[in-house]
Amino acid sequence: MSTTSGQEAQYMHGESDDGPEVRHGPGGGSVAVTDSAAGLGRRRGVNLALATWVSAINFWAWNMIGPLSTTYASDLALSSAETSMLVATPILVGSLGRIGVGALTDRFGGRVMFIAICLASIAPVLAVGAAGAAGSYPLLLIFGFFLGIAGTVFAVGIPFANNWFEPSRRGFATGVFGAGMVGTALSAFFTPRFVNWFGVFPTHAVVAVALAATAIVCLLVMRDSAEFHPNTDPVGPKLLAALKLRVTWEMAFLYAVVFGGFVAFSNYLPTYIKTIYGFSAVDAGARTAAFALAAVIARPIGGALADRIPPKYVVLASFAGTAAMAGVAIVQPPPDVWSATTFILLAVFLGIGTGGVFAWVARRAPARSVGSITGVVAAAGGLGGYFPPLVMGATYNSADNDYTVGLLLLVVTAIVALIFTATRLHAREPVSAAKS
Repeated sequence: MSTTSGQEAQYMHGESDDGPEVRHGPGGGSVAVTDSAAGLGRRRGVNLALATWVSAINFWAWNMIGPLSTTYASDLALSSAETSMLVATPILVGSLGRIGVGALTDRFGGRVMFIAICLASIAPVLAVGAAGAAGSYPLLLIFGFFLGIAGTVFAVGIPFANNWFEPSRRGFATGVFGAGMVGTALSAFFTPRFVNWFGVFPTHAVVAVALAATAIVCLLVMRDSAEFHPNTDPVGPKLLAALKLRVTWEMAFLYAVVFGGFVAFSNYLPTYIKTIYGFSAVDAGARTAAFALAAVIARPIGGALADRIPPKYVVLASFAGTAAMAGVAIVQPPPDVWSATTFILLAVFLGIGTGGVFAWVARRAPARSVGSITGVVAAAGGLGGYFPPLVMGATYNSADNDYTVGLLLLVVTAIVALIFTATRLHAREPVSAAKS
């Protein structure tokens, strides 16, 4: 029996949008040509690379406030709690918005949704830049709320990548798309520098132009996979159906820990580094960029590992390493080698976990509900990143200059997730669960 996927069969039989892929042999019979597989591979590569860039530029937009938080705190005389609220607000909207965006992706496809999110993010980016240039904390909060639109992009890319790749490679594909988290590293490194060179509003204008250019490229180049079939069921019932699945809640909890940890540190680390170690905003941004880049590199590794071994073991390693590194961070290792090593290893473990969890989602989620389930799980991940900055700001001990309580809570959370994964989840899904 042939194991050719439906998508590959379509191209093998000359039904691709690039024309026939079948040649006739000497006897008049049809002979499938091998370059059809190569053509499919190119399409996959181009669309996955473009989707990853869309994620990166939107993650940069989503993280425009975090790298400048120390500057805003100084210029506007903000308290630790006020700074934390400023950093956390875009995370909230970017998280909750993923629920609806994931369901809409099931209906309209990734191409339409990628273009829509890029265009919808332009106005909030410019508005945040205007508020920052004006030095208005209330306006930064209000416009930062809408800046969260850019963070919903993640719920689009997972079903988009799933449709382009066969099940055995979806961990790799979703891991590569997830590497679009590099946008947080780009933002952490370049945003403070751009502000020093060009000013606050021009920096935001540069990102807005990049979003517009990305939308145009998607319109011209990006295509949905032939495997995509619109799910036209009403969004509300689809979400309710996804919420009734056990896999949705299990993966949501795991992702809230690993991706939430990444988002929280990517946004709050500039404040943490400046407060604990006394680095400037630019230097803190560079170190935060290294943290984000390490997580970005680790994510596809986690996804690829989960293609080869049960994702459960990848996730277990992630939680164990996260707990250990957060515990080391509590003692405030001295700069720069020891503190850098601690946080980069923490980023690696979180990154591996994000790749492993979504490889697990790709294995377990029903095909027609991947977008809805992804939206809920991705929302949980974002919400996991919303609360830690608030907790870190609220529990900061100014007398001893430490964040012991906040870091200790991360240790406890990672250990709880480790125990839950080890005792409650299967390395290989039972047949009944896989069909649920």
